[in-house]
Amino acid sequence: MKRRWVLALIAGNLLAVAALVVVYPHYMIAPGPLAPGHAKLAEDCFACHVPLQGAAAEKCLSCHAVAAIGLKTTTGAALVRKSPQAAFHQALNTQDCTACHSDHASPTLTHRSRVTFSHSLLHSPTKENCAGCHAQPKDDLHRNFGAACANCHGQERWKPSTFDHAKLFALEGEHNAPCATCHLNNDFSKYTCYGCHEHQPDRIRSKHVKEGIQNFENCASCHRSAHGERGEHDGRDQGRERKKRERKD
Repeated sequence: MKRRWVLALIAGNLLAVAALVVVYPHYMIAPGPLAPGHAKLAEDCFACHVPLQGAAAEKCLSCHAVAAIGLKTTTGAALVRKSPQAAFHQALNTQDCTACHSDHASPTLTHRSRVTFSHSLLHSPTKENCAGCHAQPKDDLHRNFGAACANCHGQERWKPSTFDHAKLFALEGEHNAPCATCHLNNDFSKYTCYGCHEHQPDRIRSKHVKEGIQNFENCASCHRSAHGERGEHDGRDQGRERKKRERKD
């Protein structure tokens, strides 16, 4: 008899819980409050969810037209943005809204792992237009570089920088000096070699002209290290070839 009462009590509790789940699903199984923009849907789970499947992108697109995302509200009012972020949803190669968005404050029950935004989701040229979504840093290091972010940064993460100084000039020996030695006034878009030892504009110009080299302002185009390693387009070789042609003529 006692066992029968226990089983009846358990069954009654299970039925009560099941009834509460059906009547008040947003209280019983919702993983957290909704984002403010969707707060009015807090009691209408099926506005976004498909039974036994979870949130569905098709439900999102019934209110959010892809062509208007980032440009207009769901009521058609134009959005005014203070940030430089552009409308980029139109350039996504997928319309799986739930891959990036979860409007509940806690992880959903239907996605064990959620994919965060990746630049690989974007079509070109949107993917290459960094300034369309990101404001240019205001520090001295970045102020003169414009929008050429890809020269130093990858799209997987902002830090650490992928810039490799050795590709332009190897900082070896005494050349491993403070940045301001070559980049005056913290202007990293320019450099000079005329602040040290025998490097003087008139002397360097005279020596290069004798070799038939006219482009001697961009030192690193030929000299890539303290050991005199040269770049792919070596001005000294060009000068020698020019002299050979002149002698033949």
